Amino acid sequence: MGSNPTLTAIVLHNLSTVREVLFMTSNSETQSGAPSPALTAEELRKIDAYWRACNYLCAGMIYLHDNPLLKVPLRPEHFKNRLLGHWGSDPGQTFVWVHLNRVIRKYELDMIYISGPGHGAPATISNCYLEGTYSEIYPEKSQDEAGLLKLFRAFSFPGQLGSHCTPEVPGSIHEGGELGYSISHAFGAAFDNPDLIVSVVVGDGEAETGPLATSWHSNKFLNPIRDGAVLPILHLNGYKIANPTVLARITPEELEDLFKGYGWTPYVVEGDDPELMHPKMAATVEQCIQRIRSIQQEARRTGRPDRPRWPMIILRTLKGWTGPKLVDGHRVEGFWRAHQVPVLDVKSNPEHLNIVEQWMRSYRPEELFDEQGALIPELKQLPPSGERRMSANPHANGGKLRKPLILPDFCDYAIAIDSPGTKEVSPTETLGKFLRDVMRRNMTSFRVFSPDENASNRLQDIYEASWKTWLASIKPEDADGTDIAPDGRVMEMLSEHTLEGWLEGYILTGRHGLFNTYEAFVHIIDSMYNQHAKWLEKSKLELDWRVPIASLNLLISSLVWRQDHNGFTHQDPGFLDIVSNKSAEITRIYLPPDANCLLSVADHCLRSQDYVNVIVSDKQSHLVYLDMDAAIIHCTKGIGIWDWASSDDSAEPDVVVACAGDILTQEALAAVAILRQHLPELKIRFVNVVDLYRLQPDTEHPHGLSDHDFDSLFTTDKPVIFNFHGYPWLIHKFTYRRTNHANIHVRGYKEKGNINTPLELLIRNQVDRFNLAIDVIDRVPKLQGPGAHLKDWLKGQIIESVNYADTEGQDKPEIRNWKWPS
Repeated sequence: MGSNPTLTAIVLHNLSTVREVLFMTSNSETQSGAPSPALTAEELRKIDAYWRACNYLCAGMIYLHDNPLLKVPLRPEHFKNRLLGHWGSDPGQTFVWVHLNRVIRKYELDMIYISGPGHGAPATISNCYLEGTYSEIYPEKSQDEAGLLKLFRAFSFPGQLGSHCTPEVPGSIHEGGELGYSISHAFGAAFDNPDLIVSVVVGDGEAETGPLATSWHSNKFLNPIRDGAVLPILHLNGYKIANPTVLARITPEELEDLFKGYGWTPYVVEGDDPELMHPKMAATVEQCIQRIRSIQQEARRTGRPDRPRWPMIILRTLKGWTGPKLVDGHRVEGFWRAHQVPVLDVKSNPEHLNIVEQWMRSYRPEELFDEQGALIPELKQLPPSGERRMSANPHANGGKLRKPLILPDFCDYAIAIDSPGTKEVSPTETLGKFLRDVMRRNMTSFRVFSPDENASNRLQDIYEASWKTWLASIKPEDADGTDIAPDGRVMEMLSEHTLEGWLEGYILTGRHGLFNTYEAFVHIIDSMYNQHAKWLEKSKLELDWRVPIASLNLLISSLVWRQDHNGFTHQDPGFLDIVSNKSAEITRIYLPPDANCLLSVADHCLRSQDYVNVIVSDKQSHLVYLDMDAAIIHCTKGIGIWDWASSDDSAEPDVVVACAGDILTQEALAAVAILRQHLPELKIRFVNVVDLYRLQPDTEHPHGLSDHDFDSLFTTDKPVIFNFHGYPWLIHKFTYRRTNHANIHVRGYKEKGNINTPLELLIRNQVDRFNLAIDVIDRVPKLQGPGAHLKDWLKGQIIESVNYADTEGQDKPEIRNWKWPS
């Protein structure tokens, strides 16, 4: 690796020299006016040695299966059979980590680290190992040659360590497998953590994603009085897998102006000479920490949380820094070829083997590790100790810090009823009063997140406890109902990605929250849900050292069936299908039929741990069917027969009418009322489902019913007409193994919609009362003759209802004002 630098390297080096002068001119003093502290030669030597140790471990994890300390010359059999991993961002990330460790020790900081380019996991793992945390959790990866070899062999090896910052990695709350969420996770961790600093390295490839680009605006929501701080380090190494990155190819002035426009104060560190880069990075990190402290101290002294221009670092280094410069005549260091495994075919190509050996020996491992393979004592003293280590900080294992919510009695918010289905209220508005008092009792550990839809979803009563967080400018007219304040606790921003990232970061560090959004647009966070569910599954089922955290609670409202003015684009109940694909140990889906059931479900979800709870509830006024005592019993069972709506008198029914979802429950009840009125001899069993997973067998999901229990509800041979909130195939997916599946006929959303009245939309998708009653007549053999006149009348009602809606712009009064007949 001793070849001369290429032209590009020379240009980069010259740029580094010029920018160094600019940097030292504009940023040579701290906020207090004192000169930036310089590293002594001894400090520089130790920091560089520790950094070399990290980089050596990174390379060893990718390549070595034996000879971990290079005590003998490398031979083909010392290498792994399959070379897997990512090298390109590792040296830049280890460079950041070693300099953060210095200020943690100096100022006794409480800091965690988030790796945005998460596929650079070797950078994080190497530091976890050198700090001793990895060996404490995984004793077989001991602090000696044998343990080091086991670490190398485990990386990117079947059944062991992944190449991302997975839950198995101590100190990680962000895997980084899917790019774009590092900044939002960091801010979520910092909210209500006044002493915490979250350092977050943002890869320049990641910086091109929409979620990441938007999340820079999170600084308008961070209150320096009550919150911690986020220190972003934008790591520009110039390339993605096989392409340059946008931010690395714009002018330095344009780049800095971009971040100034976002409201940050950028500090630039760039170059490729470690001897110059270490003191520059040390001075810059020091300045940033002092600036953060100055901002917080001033805000906390004066009680004025004016929006500060928080510091951030732009770190420009070579991709694959310190690695091989050329391989087979092709540039590697400082180019996209350094992204993954920079040198391949080491077992069969002696020249490649020699390149890797010279590269790894350039870190001089014999100076870094003793004869037994342990890090030498003077380097062991460099990182912080105990829980000050970023790899051992309890915020990165948030269950250690989590305290249960102090919840009011949800029964105090119950809607009193005299009889089923005669009183209307908004379920979510009822829930809002409960959430208001949840927030009042947990003003440092509970937040509500919503993309500009909190009031639209009828949760506006929460504002009585706390307004919306806002640290940008506030205008006089905002006093008239905007409900924003710097000390607000309701998080609203029109970015589902950012909000979901905030919430995930918040609960991963030991707190609690709820995200509410429109049903059609919860799909925006489909992949974020997927990633979080995977994280929980690993943590819960495989890692006993990961302490349980609060569940991720998603409230879906503004539902498909009541999009009277938004129309077809707002009609999509398919998020439930996405949820159902993930582990049965993690996912829960609830469709409470009324306000009292919603209260019971919400209380249960807020108390739970290590789940993703999805609650589907409409915001419009709907009938209340169960008093609170009955609601608690029904929700606890998750599924049950409503005797007051049934007519089978505890006998074998002729038909089972089942439903899941508040609006679809009303239509199913209305159909039953019609059938009971016109066909009084018909034996109907009415079944309502709250916990959707009760439909699955108990062998597939912990909440599933046994076959005996399922058959007792749904019979083994009678027709079942199931009115479902979502797409009908999800019910078939859950019940395909049941005895009576051939007789289960599911009605659900069929992608038919426009600007419709509520009943018209139901009719178009054949989930309305009239079509349901027709389906019963068609499915029950004994009704083929006696039901003919009723069936003809029902068809006429469908025509009349559609014509009325098209003429009057609303449904008929008897539809709008329907109640369960007493």
